[in-house]
Amino acid sequence: MGIYEFNILTEHDKYDTVFTKGQFVDSVTVGDIRFVLYALSYLWVEVEYHAPGNKIQGVASFVEGGKLNRYSNLPRDL
Repeated sequence: MGIYEFNILTEHDKYDTVFTKGQFVDSVTVGDIRFVLYALSYLWVEVEYHAPGNKIQGVASFVEGGKLNRYSNLPRDL
């Protein structure tokens, strides 16, 4: 599945696809928000949770870019 096919899915189908077919990569907590990264075929999917309530706030898909920096050990100011 490519990013375009993923992006046209309904919200429910996006979550279903990520949680059943995605491979967990890493998670990062910033304040009350937990970002969880999954690998899915040829794209990355980030699920954003409100940690105290364990509620999903959103999902974002991408193939490259700055969002991946959140999961690296590089200094944040680079």
